[in-house]
Amino acid sequence: MEPIENISYDGQLLGVIIRTEFKKEGIAFFTPDDFSQQLGYMNRPKDYVIPPHVHNLVERKVDLTQEVLFVKSGKVRVDFYDKEQNYLQSRILNKGDIVLLAHGGHGFKMIEPTEMIEVKQGPYCGEMDKVRFEPVKDEDVVFS
Repeated sequence: MEPIENISYDGQLLGVIIRTEFKKEGIAFFTPDDFSQQLGYMNRPKDYVIPPHVHNLVERKVDLTQEVLFVKSGKVRVDFYDKEQNYLQSRILNKGDIVLLAHGGHGFKMIEPTEMIEVKQGPYCGEMDKVRFEPVKDEDVVFS
């Protein structure tokens, strides 16, 4: 299992999985600059300083919600779908793993009791935010 895995379909990045064992010196970003949700990693030595800063007001247009999930504990299966709600493939996420969900559809099945932390753009628009559909059957799950 690779420590970084890009899940793509039809030339579009559906998700990025960062496994808990990923380690690198310095800084790494896993998302293209045009993604509305940026996902990066930093590994800095003791006494390294990131200068204090404020962020400028920059108007941005967000058409699609992208979200990042941190698996705090447990084990979960993430199922990936295309934008037409067709099931594609699945992956297992364990404690410490992170997934960015960028395009297409996704669903989850808890394999063990699981705690996750979710980060996504707001404001939340309630039921206008998403379309729910039937999940893949367990017997049809594919791990590629």
